[in-house]
Amino acid sequence: MVALLLLLLTVFHAVVNASAFNVCSDCGDSAVPFPLSTNENCGDRRYKVYCHNGKLEFLSARGIYYEILRIEASANKLVISPPPIVKNTCFSSDVFEGGFLLDESLPFNISTHNTVMLFNCSDNILQSPLNCSSNSICRQFEEKVGEGSGCMGTLCCHYLKDSAMNSHKIRVRVGSCTAYTCLVGFKPDDPLETWNYGIELQWMPPN
Repeated sequence: MVALLLLLLTVFHAVVNASAFNVCSDCGDSAVPFPLSTNENCGDRRYKVYCHNGKLEFLSARGIYYEILRIEASANKLVISPPPIVKNTCFSSDVFEGGFLLDESLPFNISTHNTVMLFNCSDNILQSPLNCSSNSICRQFEEKVGEGSGCMGTLCCHYLKDSAMNSHKIRVRVGSCTAYTCLVGFKPDDPLETWNYGIELQWMPPN
């Protein structure tokens, strides 16, 4: 019995040490919790993120880097910054790449806690179930947030990124909607000054 207990303790100690060894070094002021990986010698390479000039970034399937704002390792989640809307225009900086797209072969997806606002949309969007009414929150963004001023007067809509919609992309393109931004954990009564901008991604834990 004692021998078995010692064996179990040895295995547990080895597992703990291996996990600690595989955790990547901090990136600037940001910790990089397992399974996230900044290089081939740490973490799990399927959970690749990038450390550039002391900032953590996430790479989309289109080759665009998005800054990682925060990581909730215990919940298997991270939040990236939405792309900026180019000044004095109504075009997101990733519009010519089709917006934000995840590689479906990787263990990440867009969570159901995101509320997406679309701007400068064509009339075809009115056939969708999105909220494109005069009380859509996208109107507040256009009117009260400097970044949205270039979208004033365009057709805009918002929707909750629920499980019924594609969980691997937020699509924008010329001829449809050309700009977007996103809120995490938005509730209908939330005042604009409390809006939490970001795109929340979740990952499947490693086997």
